[in-house]
Amino acid sequence: MSARKSERLLNLVICLLVARTYVTKERIREVVEGYAGQTDDAFEKMFERDKDELRDLGIPIEMGTIDKFFSDDVGYRIRRDVFELPEVHLEPDEAAVLGVAARVWQHASLAEATTSAVLKLKAAGIQTDQSALSAIEPHVGASEPAFDPLWSAVVSRTAVRFEHRRSGATEATRRTLEPWGIVSWHGRWYVVGRDRDREATRMFRLSRIGGNVKTVGGPGAFTVPPGTDIRSLVAELAPPRPTSEAKVRARTGSCVSLRRRANAIEPYEQGWDLLHVPYADSGVLAEEIASYGPDAVVEGPGDVLDGVLRRLRTVAGVSG
Repeated sequence: MSARKSERLLNLVICLLVARTYVTKERIREVVEGYAGQTDDAFEKMFERDKDELRDLGIPIEMGTIDKFFSDDVGYRIRRDVFELPEVHLEPDEAAVLGVAARVWQHASLAEATTSAVLKLKAAGIQTDQSALSAIEPHVGASEPAFDPLWSAVVSRTAVRFEHRRSGATEATRRTLEPWGIVSWHGRWYVVGRDRDREATRMFRLSRIGGNVKTVGGPGAFTVPPGTDIRSLVAELAPPRPTSEAKVRARTGSCVSLRRRANAIEPYEQGWDLLHVPYADSGVLAEEIASYGPDAVVEGPGDVLDGVLRRLRTVAGVSG
């Protein structure tokens, strides 16, 4: 998926998520970057494709009447209470759609562009709720080379082939997969689907996929089995559940991902909270905490603290 398309889809999600009312198609065309300048026919086709693609990825786009006295005056919206992930059952950022957001939000130029839809809605007199943006704010990076081709394969339903190295293995094995979705689990991206070689459902960590991801055949080569629940599959196939707990100081209003899965949050001092964060892999947690920079400080245990310090020293170019 191109950066331009990712930006357009994210802006569409933001536009429909922050608006307190249904937004007409005409207004969407005005405020969402990427639709302006299109002919009427081109816009209609692009908008319909975008809506279908987002719905296929699990985003609940609603259509409704804007004025109860005029039933033909319809618009679109995304209800925050339906869109947000339930805290009790899910890990943060598990919805595959956040792959789009993570890809886009990492780049400052694109992050700035995503605010344009909100500003234009406000200028048009449409009430907005910018707190709804926390529902899609990503803190899981998507820098793995395999992310883009796998994401495209998920959307187009194209089989792929790649080299994958299992944990602890010295050599990689070739796998052929029908990718059903991409999810994040404890700070790592995984692709879930049907492994043609094993004739079974499998999940592969993207950071362990080496070389190029190659397509096998053309688009529409498979369908996801009816009733498939990707989240349930992740729970079954994922690495072990957290068995340890770290104490992390988090600046107020930051570290959303850590806050969502914290066992407890205590007031610490002005401007800070103390989070009790469960984890299974100290290295994975350390990498996530380090990504927050000065907004997160580890209180313990030592293995997580050491891991954060190593990563920060590497970034700063300091040894020892």
